[in-house]
Amino acid sequence: MNLPRRSMAKAGTALAVSALFATACSGDAPSAGLPALKLDAARTTVSGLSSGAYMATQVHLAYSDRIAGAALFAGGPYGCAQGSLEIALGSCLAPEAGMLPDVAALADTVRARAAGGRIAALDGLAGDAVLVMHGALDTTVGMAVSNAAAELYRELGGARVELDDGRAIAHTFPTMDKGGACDRSESPYIGQCGFDGAAALFAALYGPPPAAVGAADGELRRFDQDAYRADGKDAMLAEQGFVYVPKACAAGETCGLHIAFHGCQQNADAIGEAFVRDAGYNRWADAYGVVVLYPQTRASFAPLNPKACWDWWGYGGVDYDTRDGVQLRWLAKAAAALGAPLE
Repeated sequence: MNLPRRSMAKAGTALAVSALFATACSGDAPSAGLPALKLDAARTTVSGLSSGAYMATQVHLAYSDRIAGAALFAGGPYGCAQGSLEIALGSCLAPEAGMLPDVAALADTVRARAAGGRIAALDGLAGDAVLVMHGALDTTVGMAVSNAAAELYRELGGARVELDDGRAIAHTFPTMDKGGACDRSESPYIGQCGFDGAAALFAALYGPPPAAVGAADGELRRFDQDAYRADGKDAMLAEQGFVYVPKACAAGETCGLHIAFHGCQQNADAIGEAFVRDAGYNRWADAYGVVVLYPQTRASFAPLNPKACWDWWGYGGVDYDTRDGVQLRWLAKAAAALGAPLE
């Protein structure tokens, strides 16, 4: 998957395809709000691929007092872009030697923001599980960038960090047998890798798996994302998102919450329901008793985000990676509606 690039020549075509997809879906029944469920807020975790990994680490550090862990696939460290698209395209993708993220400086930024209350206090990281995964065939995000994400967590202290960077996987979400070729980065950015990335992240975040895991048999629901705008502000999201609710959770059992952030060009307008159905989260959600929230971005030219990436460089404003960021505030409202408040 491509994160934002300097050349935007094909952006108009991408937006046209997105518009056609939205039109094709317009005949669906109107999406409802999120269901109010019985959730154990202490079992809230996040994950993401590519720009979704950057978003996941932003959410984790902003709300580490409420979030118990994060799994980052092919992403870099918190604060890497420093509010600059130019830096995002340089140091935070596949930088040349000498342009790598400065982990010590980023750690200082995190500490200052935590001290100022812009993100959670750092003691919220104590005992949190962090999985950083990077494919050895990934040429979109450099391995050193993902390694810097692991280094930053270690520098901050408290979290249990696992780094997995030796598998023959390109810039794609690994599955056993869904999607395209594992050695290519192409839509829908889900790869047949003979490796279950969703299983790995659930095990890292929630512990050893149950003895038996079957096919997903819960309900994948659409919901109205606009209903959760904080103070009515546009969070640059699509009209509809998805939530997967295992049968046990719908029946009233206490469940956890996992928030899965797609990558650039991996939103539903671009690939339909491929990520929310085929990435492999749902059957593990059944097994672990965890609801999965799949928020969805939208492509735009103003602000400049033609590939529907999550905001990890500042297109939503200067506070984008803090508790005041418009996408983080939207997420806090959505999580609270489900039953797992973040603030």
